Amino acid sequence: MSASGGRSAGSGDSKVLIARVIADQAALSAHSEAVVHALEAQGARVLGADPLPLDEGVLQLMVEGGSAEGLRAVVDRHIAPSDLLIADHLPQIPKVFVSDMDSTMIGQECIDELADFAGIKPEIAAITERAMQGELDFAEALTERVRLLGGLSEAAIQQCLDERIVAMPGARALVATLKAHGCHTVLVTGGFHQFADPVAERLGFERVVGNRLAVGQGRLTGGLVGTIVDSSVKEAVLREEAALRGGNTLATGDGANDIPMLIAATYGVAYHAKPKARAAAHGAIDRGDLTSVLRLLGIAQGDWAEG
Repeated sequence: MSASGGRSAGSGDSKVLIARVIADQAALSAHSEAVVHALEAQGARVLGADPLPLDEGVLQLMVEGGSAEGLRAVVDRHIAPSDLLIADHLPQIPKVFVSDMDSTMIGQECIDELADFAGIKPEIAAITERAMQGELDFAEALTERVRLLGGLSEAAIQQCLDERIVAMPGARALVATLKAHGCHTVLVTGGFHQFADPVAERLGFERVVGNRLAVGQGRLTGGLVGTIVDSSVKEAVLREEAALRGGNTLATGDGANDIPMLIAATYGVAYHAKPKARAAAHGAIDRGDLTSVLRLLGIAQGDWAEG
């Protein structure tokens, strides 16, 4: 794991890392001293371990001379489950927010739910899980799953949207609040525009990048239209938006195909994620909902916008 972007929180040659941790208040009270001792045992110097001024439910650690990997390991060992963000500067509201959709902004994997209408959900879901774990090539896995959906009525897409697709808790508040603070929001997905466009409209995203299911005579053809959106495209979208708008960037995702995007962001946050994605990110939401991202960025609840 690495931290990037912004200026150092301290002076001198030793890098100062800022870690913000959300956990049960009793756990924070009981174990924060153990966290400090464990970090010092690694050779780090703890400059502060205090509640965030605007949110007493967030512990802010200032650590000089340690590593992000070591800091995370200590927090995982002593305070779990928790929500965590590590940076080499005081976190700031980003100028760009790029997010994955399936299992991040919504609680479902759209292709798995669509497969249920075709009567092949277990077969499709098994491929999806392996792809998200990083065990299969994403493009090949996507192509195979889409092929298996060939012949399904196009009407199943709208039915699936109406009956199955539900926003993650906190998704609307996260997007609305970031936009209210001047952040540009982008939904980028290895899923499909037929789902992503209405989801983006519901949640307030300003741009959508995704794949498109090919349709002919009212049925899915088993193919895709255009270039496949994979991990490299997700990263490229984030870098493109950052170049256009400047400032810090935020990315959220849960699977292996989100890893390059999470690494490239100033704040890459893995949301209830697969192990490889969690390990690669700058932070992780393991405990709360998507509003934990706002708290980790230091946005007080009184400044949240209604989603």
